[in-house]
Amino acid sequence: MESSSSAADWKPTISQEEQWTLEGQVFHIYRMFCDIPPNSQSAMLELQRDSHMEYLVKGLRHLGPSFSVLDANRPWICYWILHSIALLGESVDVALEHNAIDFISRCQDQHGGYGGGPGQMPHLATTYAAVNSLITLGGHKSLASIDRGKIYSFLRRMKHTSGGFSMHDGGEVDVRACYTAISVASVLNILDEELVQGVGNYILSCQTYEGGIAGEPGSEAHGGYTFCGLATMILINEVNRLNLASLTDWLVFRQGIEGGFQGRTNKLVDGCYSFWQGGAAVLIQRLHAVTGSTSSELSDDEDSPDQGEGQQSDDELNSSSSPVNFIKRHTKTEPLLQSQALQQYILLCSQVEGGFRDKPGKSRDHYHTCYCLSGLAVAQYSWSKDADSAPLPGSLLGPYSNLLEPVNPLHNIVLEQYNEAREFFSSASTL
Repeated sequence: MESSSSAADWKPTISQEEQWTLEGQVFHIYRMFCDIPPNSQSAMLELQRDSHMEYLVKGLRHLGPSFSVLDANRPWICYWILHSIALLGESVDVALEHNAIDFISRCQDQHGGYGGGPGQMPHLATTYAAVNSLITLGGHKSLASIDRGKIYSFLRRMKHTSGGFSMHDGGEVDVRACYTAISVASVLNILDEELVQGVGNYILSCQTYEGGIAGEPGSEAHGGYTFCGLATMILINEVNRLNLASLTDWLVFRQGIEGGFQGRTNKLVDGCYSFWQGGAAVLIQRLHAVTGSTSSELSDDEDSPDQGEGQQSDDELNSSSSPVNFIKRHTKTEPLLQSQALQQYILLCSQVEGGFRDKPGKSRDHYHTCYCLSGLAVAQYSWSKDADSAPLPGSLLGPYSNLLEPVNPLHNIVLEQYNEAREFFSSASTL
């Protein structure tokens, strides 16, 4: 009779080895932090505003030859940098602002939408980035440069028979396309039934057995697509159709022992998911759809009939998910994420001297700088009852000078700039 394999024959998988290596790097940083004097700890936790601004402004002015591989993503680079600057409560000088507006305007296609650069094919992703950039810059020149009529025509052309959207002419159909199209239409005040038709069905088909949302039907639940799907369903007032209980379960287990978030099950933590997962957690928190809470705790109406454990009526969820009401809604529940742990990971493990990175051992870049700062902002304000109310010092890790500007989590635009844009486009002439 053959003996069974002994424990000595067991070998860890590559994924396990990578996870242990990362944990060792992260906990080395945390142990070093715990072993230093309090004044040194304060210095380590400080948001290095000046060095971040220097890195960001330099990138907006000029990027080296190595960035040529991102030639089709230039509006994205503008957004990553401009949004990061706005989160820090800063702005660019007038000359750089006008240059940015002029450049993005040259990316606008004559038939609607924005391409990755002047003369490039219009694409939903770069249209989202361009519109968010122009809203972040703010002011009449920037906002008036957006041709809403042509963008609406472009969005209609991208509408797919599945109910979703194609990223570009002949391009892929996925949840990201749904989000970028609906987000742009919502913020520009051009969202109508034609654009919304079938979107909810498509996103619903992408929610997986785990609870998260995949990029397309049959794929794996993913943090970026989960944020996109959830935000889209809120914007089109169909969020009640999702299984929010299972989505919440999947989401909260994506925050690892490092304090940051992973994007998928059994993957490493990544700083960018500080927003994609952290932002989704804030969205669910604002919906009050927390597993295990009673309807009396979740409802605005104390006399509402009992909907059962952890359930809300369709009317209640849809009322809360009107974009304006959603942002203004008074939060009654505690954060779903471990706010202090997330802030600690971002400040100690992702922050470097000018910019942010994915994780220890990686290099800084503008993408991770944008989404680490965005995640830091949502974590800082996650205990605030109102979207624009300043958090109490106890909910903020590090000195109070770390406080960033509040964001509209549905669009990831600083709240002040979002409000300006909403007022501008609400008063603009109809298409």
